[in-house]
Amino acid sequence: MFNKLAAVTLALALAVPGLLLAATPVNINQADAAAIARSLDGIGQSKAEAIVAWREAHGPFKKADDLKHVKGIGKATIERNRAAILLADDGSAAAATAAADAPAKKAHRSKKAAVAEAAGEE
Repeated sequence: MFNKLAAVTLALALAVPGLLLAATPVNINQADAAAIARSLDGIGQSKAEAIVAWREAHGPFKKADDLKHVKGIGKATIERNRAAILLADDGSAAAATAAADAPAKKAHRSKKAAVAEAAGEE
C-alpha cells in the first residue's frame, strides 16, 4: 500500500512542473514580444523580440514552421509549442492552419487489403 501511495505521489510531483511550463496559445502575428515570451515554452524575451523583428521585416508568419527563420529557434522549440502557436484570431482559421502545418501521414494498408484492392482492379 505504501509503495502505491509513494508511486502516485512521485507521479504527481513530476507532472506538476510540466503543467506549469505548458505553453499557452498566442497569435505570433499580432502579439508583442512580452506576450510571446510569457506564452511560449523555451522562448525568452530576446527570442520573442527576434520573432517580432522578423515579422516586421518579412510580414506575417504563414505557418508555424516559418519560425525556423528566426535566429535561435529550431525544430524542437517549434514542435514543443506547435499547439500554442496561433496565426489568426479566429479559432477555426487557426485549426485549419495547424492542420496544414501537420505533416501528412502515409496510409498503411495490410497486405490482405492491398491484395484485395489489386484483385478488384482486374
